[in-house]
Amino acid sequence: MPTVAIDCFHEHLASPGAEEVIVAIDVIRATTTAVTAAAIGKPLYPAGSIEAAVRLAADLDRPILAGELGGVQPYGFDLQNSPTQISALDESTRPIILLSTSGTRLMAEASQVAVTYVACLRNVSALARHLAGLERDVRILGADSRGEFREEDQLCAARIARALTARGYRAADAPTEEVEQRFGEAPDDVFLTGKSATYLRDTGQNEDLAFVLEHIDDLDRVFVLEGGEVRAIATP
Repeated sequence: MPTVAIDCFHEHLASPGAEEVIVAIDVIRATTTAVTAAAIGKPLYPAGSIEAAVRLAADLDRPILAGELGGVQPYGFDLQNSPTQISALDESTRPIILLSTSGTRLMAEASQVAVTYVACLRNVSALARHLAGLERDVRILGADSRGEFREEDQLCAARIARALTARGYRAADAPTEEVEQRFGEAPDDVFLTGKSATYLRDTGQNEDLAFVLEHIDDLDRVFVLEGGEVRAIATP
């Protein structure tokens, strides 16, 4: 029987099992931004650090730099780590390099050690169906945010895990069961009083908070990080 585990990515990524796949989550905002870009056909490359972003920029044709470090848009970047700003881009096919405090580092590091899926609240159901069909162990990792496993990421992880356990998966450990029980049936807005949502409100970035809440399970697509790029994949 395959297992599903929920954990938070901090400084290091433990080696996955031989048949394990990883799901990377940073709802506010890196994986929501990445999925939104890929869903509208924008080539998007997560960078694990600002140095990695600079190296990527040298290899790509006129890339758009989007991101934040500590919540602040780095000097010389074109956009924030913002799904709203990404969705408003024109039809240009210029590649996007995405940098964030922890979410893009999670994506970049995970993709080096295992097949890595990118998830947010936009594609929970589609991803759960796809993973269930693989019948492989699944490790769901939320991005660390100032040392915490934020509520929005636990919500997303729990919904995926709950869908998998309903299809015959087994929770890998007690912490996974706890998150699934606490957040598996929680309302969409359970994270509105959390620190991530509060930060967006306090810094005048309400449009991104609204975007997350207005785009719940609206994409019937699966996104994987391959060759450094987040892209939609064909599913049965």
